[in-house]
Amino acid sequence: MAAVRVLHCVAGLAHGGYESLIMNLYRCIDRDAVQFDFVSSFPGVYESEIEALGGVIHRIPFITQKGPFVYTHALDRVLAQSPRYSIVHSHMDKFSGLVMRQAKKAGIPVRIAHSHNTRNEGGLAFQVVKDYYGNMVLPNATHLFACSRAAADWMFGPEANRAHILLNGIDPERFAVNEMARASVREEFGISDECLVFGHVGRFTPQKNHDRILDIFALIHKQAPGSALLLAGTGPLLDEMRQKAARLGLADCVHFLGSREDIPRLLQGMDGFLFPSLHEGLPVTLVEAQAAGLPITAATTITSEVCITPLVKQLALESSDEVWARTALEQAMENRPVRSSPRQQIAAAGYDIRQTAAWLTNFYLGLAQSYDPTAGGPRS
Repeated sequence: MAAVRVLHCVAGLAHGGYESLIMNLYRCIDRDAVQFDFVSSFPGVYESEIEALGGVIHRIPFITQKGPFVYTHALDRVLAQSPRYSIVHSHMDKFSGLVMRQAKKAGIPVRIAHSHNTRNEGGLAFQVVKDYYGNMVLPNATHLFACSRAAADWMFGPEANRAHILLNGIDPERFAVNEMARASVREEFGISDECLVFGHVGRFTPQKNHDRILDIFALIHKQAPGSALLLAGTGPLLDEMRQKAARLGLADCVHFLGSREDIPRLLQGMDGFLFPSLHEGLPVTLVEAQAAGLPITAATTITSEVCITPLVKQLALESSDEVWARTALEQAMENRPVRSSPRQQIAAAGYDIRQTAAWLTNFYLGLAQSYDPTAGGPRS
């Protein structure tokens, strides 16, 4: 029997929170039973891996590139292809409303809207557009997913309680404490073992608050002059943050790493993780950092659902940079001699990706068996 092909709709395939979740699932899911295909607008590092795993990538221009009509027309062509998809799973937050509407028009029987955030990005006009499409989610989606209760509340409002919380699982074994990896990271960046290394993984966008990360690290560096900061990610604010690091006199100790495929290794080289995001759904990178035994100083704007272990210390964004710097330093110094991987806690909390992948495989198969994909309706 041929595998059920699920069409995942995403903006792009670069490193990011929901992209990491999808790829973690894709690597672990039973691909003899379920196969992933993608609608994507922006290229990214995952494309070659997806194709090697048997996935098809339908590349179409994004809404912000050529407008909603061009995007809709291109999406309609994908949805009309034969053999027809019986399941469409959209990860585009409120833009998922457009995907759900077109999938319903195309007769796709299973339409999943998945919330990965708790707030719109962009300026006022962009937010108005997203809210417009967000109003299309509930009338057109057949199933609702979210990464956290807060993400469900934001996107689904009165229907949030019927959303399934699909935890942002990881493979804990990939993040197990590894002294060789730690040594190789420090050698790569010329950092001695005695020095403290802080880090962050995330796109350079306003949401991630890199401006604040640099202010906090500037104070850390004053108290620990040999300390370094590793920033993995790309995005529109990257050049601006490079310039700020230079203005703060930190050009030699702040390392801008770009998009990296060795995040588990990089986490091993750190002693502390800074995460003052303005808002998040449930950041998978914080689950990864905990699996690596890394102490985290995170904002209270992030749902407490991510606090799987005592490694996470949450502070209000209103707290001073001095409080953030002191807390991060204390955590790093306290944890450094006794670092270990809390694999059992990660698994017990439901964040082992193998558990999630097994559940999702059964979920997809159960839905697919209930519908005739050639007729677009329930089987008799």
